Amino acid sequence: MARRAAGGAPLSARAAAASPLPPRPPFRAPSPCPLLPLLLLLGAARAGALEIQRRFPSPTPTNNFALDGAAGTVYLAAVNRLYQLSGANLSLEAEAAVGPVADSPLCHAPQLPQASCEHPRRLTDNYNKILQLDPGQGLVVVCGSIYQGFCQLRRRGNISAVAVRFPPAAPPAEPVTVFPSMLNVAANHPNASTVGLVLPPAAGTGGSRLLVGATYTGYGSAFFPRNRSLEDHRFENTPEIAIRSLDARGDLAKLFTFDLNPSDDNILKIKQGAKEQHKLGFVRAFLHPPDPPPGAQSYAYLALNSEARAGDKESQARSLLARICLPRGAGGDAKKLTESYIQLGLQCAGGAGRGDLYSRLVSVFPARELLFAVFERPQGSPASRSTPAALCAFRFADVQAAIRAARTACFVEPAPDVVAVLDSVVQGTGPACERKRNIQLQPEQLDCGAAHLQHPLSVLQPLKATPVFRAPGLSSVAVASVSNYTVVFLGTVSGRLLKINLNESMQVVSRRVVTVAYGEPVHHIMQFDPADPGYLYLMTSHQMARVRVAACAVHATCRDCVGAADAYCGWCALETRCTLQQDCANYSQQHFWTSASEGPSRCPAMTVLPAEIDVHQEYPGMILQISGSLPSLSGMEMACDYGNNIRTVARVPGPAFGHQIAYCNLLPRDQFPPFPPHQDHVIVEMSVRVNGRNIVRANFTIYNCSRIGQVYPHTACTSCLSAQWPCFWCTQQHACVSNQSRCEASPNPVSPQDCPQILPSRLAPMPTGSLQSIPVHLANAAFQGAALECSFGPEEIFEAVWVNESTAHCNQVVLHTTQKSQMFPLSLQLKGQPARFLDSPDPITVEVYNCAMGSPDCSQCLGREDLGHLCVWSDGCRLRGPLQPLPGTCPAPEIRAIEPLSGPLDGGTLLTIRGRNLGRRLSDVAHGVWIGSVACEPLADRYTVSEEIVCATGPAPEAFSDVVTVNASKEGKSRERFSYVLPQVQFLEPDKGPKAGGTRITIHGSDLHVGSELQVLVNDTEACTELVRMDTSITCTVPEGALPAPVSVCVRFERRGCVHSNLTFQYMQNPVITAISPRRSPVSGGRTITVAGERFHMVQNVSMAVHHIGREPTLCKVLNSTLITCPSPGALSNASAPVDFFINGRAYTDEAAVAEELLDPQEARRGSRFRLDYLPDPQFSTAKREKWIKHHPGEPLTLVIHKEQDSLGLESHEYRIKIGQVACDIQIVSDRVIHCSVNESLGTAEGQLPITIQVGNFNQTIATLQLGGSETAIIVSIVICSVLLLLSVVALFVFCTKSRRAERYWQKTLLQMEEMESQIREEIRKGFAELQTDMTDLTKELNRSQGIPFLEYKHFVTRTFFPKTLNSQGSAPVQETHPLLGEWKIPESCRPNMEEGISLFSSLLNNKHFLIVFVHALEQQKDFAVRDRCSLASLLTIALHGKLEYYTGIMKELLVDLIDASAAKNPKLMLRRTESVVEKMLTNWMSICMYSCLRETVGEPFFLLLCAIKQQINKGSIDAITGKARYTLNEEWLLRENIEAKPRNLNVSFQGCGMDSLSVRAMDTDTLTQVKEKILEAFCKNVPYSQWPRAEDVDLEWFASSTQSYILRDLDDTSVVEDGRKKLNTLAHYKIPEGASLAMSLTDKKDNTLGRVKDLDTEKYFHLVLPTDELAEPKKSHRQSHRKKVLPEIYLTRLLSTKGTLQKFLDDLFKAILSIREDKPPLAVKYFFDFLEEQAEKRGISDPDTLHIWKTNSLPLRFWVNILKNPQFVFDIDKTDHIDACLSVIAQAFIDACSISDLQLGKDSPTNKLLYAKEIPEYRKIVQRYYKQIHDMTPLSEQEMNAHLAEESRKYQNEFNTNVAMAEIYKYAKRYRTQIMTALEANPTARRTQLQHKFEQVVALMEDNIYECYSEA
Repeated sequence: MARRAAGGAPLSARAAAASPLPPRPPFRAPSPCPLLPLLLLLGAARAGALEIQRRFPSPTPTNNFALDGAAGTVYLAAVNRLYQLSGANLSLEAEAAVGPVADSPLCHAPQLPQASCEHPRRLTDNYNKILQLDPGQGLVVVCGSIYQGFCQLRRRGNISAVAVRFPPAAPPAEPVTVFPSMLNVAANHPNASTVGLVLPPAAGTGGSRLLVGATYTGYGSAFFPRNRSLEDHRFENTPEIAIRSLDARGDLAKLFTFDLNPSDDNILKIKQGAKEQHKLGFVRAFLHPPDPPPGAQSYAYLALNSEARAGDKESQARSLLARICLPRGAGGDAKKLTESYIQLGLQCAGGAGRGDLYSRLVSVFPARELLFAVFERPQGSPASRSTPAALCAFRFADVQAAIRAARTACFVEPAPDVVAVLDSVVQGTGPACERKRNIQLQPEQLDCGAAHLQHPLSVLQPLKATPVFRAPGLSSVAVASVSNYTVVFLGTVSGRLLKINLNESMQVVSRRVVTVAYGEPVHHIMQFDPADPGYLYLMTSHQMARVRVAACAVHATCRDCVGAADAYCGWCALETRCTLQQDCANYSQQHFWTSASEGPSRCPAMTVLPAEIDVHQEYPGMILQISGSLPSLSGMEMACDYGNNIRTVARVPGPAFGHQIAYCNLLPRDQFPPFPPHQDHVIVEMSVRVNGRNIVRANFTIYNCSRIGQVYPHTACTSCLSAQWPCFWCTQQHACVSNQSRCEASPNPVSPQDCPQILPSRLAPMPTGSLQSIPVHLANAAFQGAALECSFGPEEIFEAVWVNESTAHCNQVVLHTTQKSQMFPLSLQLKGQPARFLDSPDPITVEVYNCAMGSPDCSQCLGREDLGHLCVWSDGCRLRGPLQPLPGTCPAPEIRAIEPLSGPLDGGTLLTIRGRNLGRRLSDVAHGVWIGSVACEPLADRYTVSEEIVCATGPAPEAFSDVVTVNASKEGKSRERFSYVLPQVQFLEPDKGPKAGGTRITIHGSDLHVGSELQVLVNDTEACTELVRMDTSITCTVPEGALPAPVSVCVRFERRGCVHSNLTFQYMQNPVITAISPRRSPVSGGRTITVAGERFHMVQNVSMAVHHIGREPTLCKVLNSTLITCPSPGALSNASAPVDFFINGRAYTDEAAVAEELLDPQEARRGSRFRLDYLPDPQFSTAKREKWIKHHPGEPLTLVIHKEQDSLGLESHEYRIKIGQVACDIQIVSDRVIHCSVNESLGTAEGQLPITIQVGNFNQTIATLQLGGSETAIIVSIVICSVLLLLSVVALFVFCTKSRRAERYWQKTLLQMEEMESQIREEIRKGFAELQTDMTDLTKELNRSQGIPFLEYKHFVTRTFFPKTLNSQGSAPVQETHPLLGEWKIPESCRPNMEEGISLFSSLLNNKHFLIVFVHALEQQKDFAVRDRCSLASLLTIALHGKLEYYTGIMKELLVDLIDASAAKNPKLMLRRTESVVEKMLTNWMSICMYSCLRETVGEPFFLLLCAIKQQINKGSIDAITGKARYTLNEEWLLRENIEAKPRNLNVSFQGCGMDSLSVRAMDTDTLTQVKEKILEAFCKNVPYSQWPRAEDVDLEWFASSTQSYILRDLDDTSVVEDGRKKLNTLAHYKIPEGASLAMSLTDKKDNTLGRVKDLDTEKYFHLVLPTDELAEPKKSHRQSHRKKVLPEIYLTRLLSTKGTLQKFLDDLFKAILSIREDKPPLAVKYFFDFLEEQAEKRGISDPDTLHIWKTNSLPLRFWVNILKNPQFVFDIDKTDHIDACLSVIAQAFIDACSISDLQLGKDSPTNKLLYAKEIPEYRKIVQRYYKQIHDMTPLSEQEMNAHLAEESRKYQNEFNTNVAMAEIYKYAKRYRTQIMTALEANPTARRTQLQHKFEQVVALMEDNIYECYSEA
């Protein structure tokens, strides 16, 4: 499946037009035990009905992908990289680098042996062009743009391996003649398209075939370098369409060739002159039908574009579909490609003429009967991101019919307007169609043509279709048929995925959209997962994504689910959830699953009968009418669920669908829900529960008529008779009942109008404290004469007297108030308790007033007369007596203030007048307010008696100023004057702004502050907001505009009319933000972010905010029309977050994104396209991490500042360094170091100056500069000068006396110094070169093809638990069976008693009390040594291996005792050593629990490290006797000699380990035993070490010539003797040349003359170095003429070289140990660490260092260090003494990393501490992070841990013979029998359970047998 323009020009063009892509994290392959990941990394993004399940980011642009459904694998090809991903979670399985390479488009591929090239080759990126799977041959076909479109055949299942090398390498393969056409397969330009398709084998061919369509990139095309016509390799060698051989198992000489039929080439090539008219751009190649029935015809289709001609405006792209016939069935005859080739146009157009034609094909997807295709309408501007696009569908049946009609029109009845022969093709037959006489065309010929018929053909009339769906920027399509719907997935150029559901009429019924990767175009090919069509794979420019086709779970209800019209989702009725069909149980049966096509009306629903229930009535049950799509409920377990765990039995009488009837018992009366307060009913929700799930629900009501009187006490009867329930009113009982028979016989009302009630009447106000009689009028008073009371509230009760049957009087009523006025409610009630009120449907109130309150002036007091208050003004407001005269007049009005003080001439200003005595009522001043001679009209609704008048000013003929007059029988005047003025408007600025609004404009003029109300209207309708006005200006914010156009601006005072002026404001296109950089910020913020874009000149203010984690937004600065700078906001945490910009106060939105948003524009506004990655703040320190720096004033100061590694990518100008207030000038900035200097003098006033470094908002004071005093410096200088002068005089005297003697030694010393200097220089140069090259070499050579030789679990356990049983070499052969793994060897005569005794002893050990007493009793014995304790602990572990949860409990109890003992002394020393039984038990427990992590996660990096160490050691000389080597990590094992060693490649034959012959690399300084070992390692690398032959068991023979051969040995007659010692023979000694032939064979008799080489007596033998050289140095000066000696310390650089080479492997190992796999978290570690934290908390130990030490002592130092030092515990390997020494250095580094104490290092520190000193701080961070991650894990319950331990026990059951372990434990019990008995008797629990008696039984059974039996055994 090839990609257009890498592969696909249109995609690239659009991608280029899109704004810069979001930041991508640097690519890292996932570690085997990943920390909580990117996957994260990768949390699921949901949008309605789509869900991004997994993502895989690619650091380089992606090109193609392929799916391997059978293996569940995804292959992804990107620029320069190939990835193999697991299909389910897109995790990386393998990868390969395939570029960049040195290449030139004018050169032949370098694989062409005969080709040379004069043109320079430049480093060129490799764009993948073809990525196709060939399952039949187990291949992945990979073709790239480099080397003229060269292809590779890689291995299916391991993309990193090349399966078939082509062209074949040198011998043994046969030489193959390679032609350029076999190499030039794909297009050789990034933007030229290529498609590929693997075809099934044809007849007579052994393998698959490859159909390739490639855009021409040769001379004349836009892709070819100019003026280079002579170097065109493309025309001859790369046809546009070809079928090539792909038979990798056959003759490689035919691989990728065209000649599948011997008769002709299988190609279609456009003639050179016609290439300009036929520029083919390929979109996709596919088979249809993909799986034809046997014997049926299958076709290969090519979808392509014939591109428009450049420069021709009328020329348009044409979309084409080409078809090629494939052989029928397996082995059918293949036709020549051009014979069956026929092409026809595809036209996607609406009915609106040419303007609605979508001419260019973008993507196709073949469904069963339809071909779906996305077309676009190319715009004039290629950078348009929203190119119009449309989806069309074509029927394959119409394609077939058109092709048959075309061939008929060509050969049977010629019609020139229907079909034409493609005469532009080189391989064509002729120029025109012609009728074939006397030939009857067969159906196969109509479909596929024939050799004798004209070919290839082109159908002239295009196949037409109308767009099904239109949207801008579509880039890809995939289609699925689900139920009655067609579901179409459409990718867009902006990185979104749209899902539309089409009904049978191809109409859109719903759509959803999700953003996959904003701004990254979706690749034009998308594919469904072959194993699970519920997932869709798609690719954007930098990501691979796996998308779940539906997220049904977001719909909570049936109506939401079915109403969403998503074909995939339906309602699973009995599970009450929205699911995919296959996720619903019994979905295949009717009514279990309701699909979207059935509609929401089919959702389950229910009606309850009766719907209303009287609380006092008995009901036999309830009838439930259930409708909608539900299976028959008959026979199912059903109940009615009322909530709160209350259920009753339900039943269905018989099977039914659609409408079912169910019966249900009503919930018991005592479980009725309580009635809410103030309510006479309660609504109950009831659900039908089937099989434990509530599947449908409905409501019914329980009512209580008797509550109505309580709820509505003042309208009891009226409310009772108007209730919605059947209620009745009993007049005599004054009660509401549901049963009328409960009323007494007196007449009772039947309607609300018949109720006894108080009639409303108006009552005059009463003065406070006065005695009144109040009449009350009644209706329907059927109980005249009954005793009544008047109630004016709970405390105010007065007697009522009947006047007649319709009237009563409230007698002698006295009411009081302290307020101006108070309302009292009046109601009548029957005497007695409880209170029974007559109905008052319209409540009656009585007003009581108090003249003395609330009337501070005369006007207010007398004005109360209108309210009915009889008040008079007399030194205050008082109640008017009955004989007092009517009130008189009040004083003249007093005006205290007027506002505003000016208004426009047109009037309308609302003038507010405040004062006293401004009238008693409005009528007093209605026509009495004037401004000079202009009336002001008071507003009734805003008049306040006496205090305030608001009036509207009238118009004035001219400007003037006068006082305000108020006349209310007397006249009052204001002190201030009101002015009429004429406001003027002159101009506004700025006069343009973005149409998004927010521009702050200022309107200039005069007198603009006048009046009470001002409006500024834009376009006469929209108000300008946030007005601020002054005398000469108005400032306001412009609203949003609809279009970019000029609009009028109107200034309006008092809503009268616009002030005359021609103000216009120009709306412009909004500013556009295209990119931000950098995209990373420290978490403190403040980093300058540069924002690029257009039209920023209109931006007045801009701010930047960060979603979710951001602190306060920051203000930005506009630099020019294209640049803005913003300080990044601070953040709450390290994370990536979207960024929002606010331009002129409006949230910035990308208009192009809104246009592309196919569903909801709000989503585009919500989702920001820019993100900021927040990283930790940078950390700095001085070079030596000192906190005080001394400096003498006047001296130059240069600071060297170290920076911790970070990913911020800071530039030098982003650092600010200050010393006090003086800036330090930065000169050098690198990744880790900053140099700065101060040129000016520093003031000494303070004496101490802080050194501060600032990055953005982050400030760090790293040290303090201490300034020394100048006087002290002068004194010190004088003293030093005096001492120096004295020493100089003495030295001169000595020199003069000894000058002659020195002269004699001068020449000799000079020569020695020169020689030593040159040697030192040479050694350092070599060391540096090794350091640079070794890492590359080792990584290249270390190709671990064999499996890892893990030991079986049982051997791992025995080696770890009982390490002393290993032999001295540290690697016991696996065949040596440990006693615990074999049979229990005892004589049969003893077996019954002993088995019974062991069984009883086992049950005792399984008793917790016994076992703990037993262990404590033994540990108290002084002769119970540490070795015994460890042995007992390991035997107990084996014995209890089957019950690990019990074992863990015992261990925890013993640990608690240990912690108690340690806490009392020094808690930090706990678990430091293994000196007790429980400490060894903990070691064993950790070994068992960590074994799976060791095997699955740590094993591989550990084994690779061991291989790397061994290989690195073997790369240099190794002294066979001392073991010292050129390359090592351990100084004690360093060969401190410059031994020149040269590699020798030997051709060795050996009949062993499954191989015959190999080339083996050795060094010429190797002894013959060392050579044998290297040969054995090369031959037996796939075999465990325990099965290797030993070096002493084989002979090595050298065939010097055809007649001469020699047996090679370490010592023989030719051995050289030096200084009385024999030197071991080496390859150099035998003078064995490069490529020598050797044979190795197993010897019959061992050569025991030497024994092991390293055990030889160093006084008699040596290899490379004489052992006494270093000791006897002074005595051996006479021998040094032939051996150069240098300082031995010079060679310490080799330690660094070796360390650098191994660093990657060591880092990988430490990361694997100290990381957490999400799929397999370390449960045991979490459990044990929580246990330690709990114990510390109980004992009040809060020191974090103590806890860190406990954790370190229990896991890293107890388990991992043991494993690091003893790889033979894990692997079946040979651990040499030298590897052991290197591992001890690595283990020391690991120990230091886990420690918390500071490393005190100096020049005298041992090298094994110094070597990794620089890395230790980083490793410590990893350890602390690991501990924190463990701490943050979800805690485990005891049940979860026990289940985990039980699983571990079950996994390895029956691996060990527990009887043997029990018998060994018994030996300890026997030895300390007395002490154990004493301890058992002293323990109360043991006494109570009689454990001592049981123990005696065991002894009795075993006592007489065990020693006797064992002695016999």
